[in-house]
Amino acid sequence: MTPTSRAARVDLTMRGSLYVLFAGVPLAVVGQVDATHGYLAVLAAGLAAAQAVAAVMLLHSAIDHRLGKAPRPRRRIVVAGALSLAAVAAAIPVTALADGTYAAVAVVVLASLLIALDPMISTWMTVTIATAGWVIAAGPAVVAGDAGFGANLGLLLVVVALLATERWTVWTIDVIRQLDEAQHVKAELAVAEERLRFARDLHDVAGRTLSVVALKAELAAQLGKRGRPEAVEEMLEVRRIAQDSLAELRAVVSGLRTARFDEELAGARSLLDAAGISCRVIGDGAGLAEPTRATLGWAVREATTNVLRHSRATSCTIELDRAADGTVTFTMTNDGTMTNDGTMTNDGTMTNDGTMTNDGAGGAGAARGNGLTGLAERVAGAGGTVDAGPVPPDRFRVAVSLPRTREAV
Repeated sequence: MTPTSRAARVDLTMRGSLYVLFAGVPLAVVGQVDATHGYLAVLAAGLAAAQAVAAVMLLHSAIDHRLGKAPRPRRRIVVAGALSLAAVAAAIPVTALADGTYAAVAVVVLASLLIALDPMISTWMTVTIATAGWVIAAGPAVVAGDAGFGANLGLLLVVVALLATERWTVWTIDVIRQLDEAQHVKAELAVAEERLRFARDLHDVAGRTLSVVALKAELAAQLGKRGRPEAVEEMLEVRRIAQDSLAELRAVVSGLRTARFDEELAGARSLLDAAGISCRVIGDGAGLAEPTRATLGWAVREATTNVLRHSRATSCTIELDRAADGTVTFTMTNDGTMTNDGTMTNDGTMTNDGTMTNDGAGGAGAARGNGLTGLAERVAGAGGTVDAGPVPPDRFRVAVSLPRTREAV
């Protein structure tokens, strides 16, 4: 907690109140000192005041230790313990008590030491020490039937009240500390989520566009080698795609980019056609709620990127199905996953030697990569599921299922 934070100010206020209240108890011994004893009385009063300061310092360190902010204050324990014993020994001869016993001095001084140690010891140990100390101090009065027993019982109740106050204060400070840490964790999670969103968007934009640029550039190079004039048109198309990608990247940076199902579907058909992949579309997004359409837009984008980057497809089928219960299922299936050497080339599918390749499509036991992992996170946020993997003999399928939502008006 920073010193200027609200939690730090509350912590300081509560501790200050506790310390003022706590220090006043040992100092009460000074009021019992008979000044006629001269230097011995001054010594007793000085030791009582020093013990009060040492006990407060020990309590402060003990609370920090309880909260995990400092090690056990062994040196302060020794100093406070020694001053407590010295204060009791010096005060007994010069204390003017009505019953003539030392019980009040011993209980007050030693109880302050016990309360200072309380944050570092268990509740049972605190109760045992307090009870045993009070029985020893008040035992003579109980056996003799002296009226001083009532005063000693009152002292015990004061100790119990101080212990309860100290416990409640430490608990409250701990709760405030945890709330303050939770606020920081919340802020860090928000930053991490924004970074993850930016990474997903950047992957979606750059992944698909660079795949198309690579295909177009390769085609232009082949046409150029043959002296074909179409090479110029292909390079102009590469420039157009690069310009569109730049605009999308700017939208990603500004946080304004969204995926629209109809636009993404039209763009996918255009890109697949440019890559020489025939595309068949079954169904449309008419009547779907806007959140569903946005999620399906991301699915179209990622599935298209998957086909362009990780397959040698010649055809693919995009299907949008609506079940009777309102569930919407988007499926994109393509061929070209099997090469001549028997290696699966699609996103994270299985090679002939049993290893996973590329992005991790997420079949049974498969490890996901950035693309389909990002899609799965988006779909999970909408309450849906993603199922991606090879379909024998040589096809690959990405299926996205979304639950029923309110349909667009």
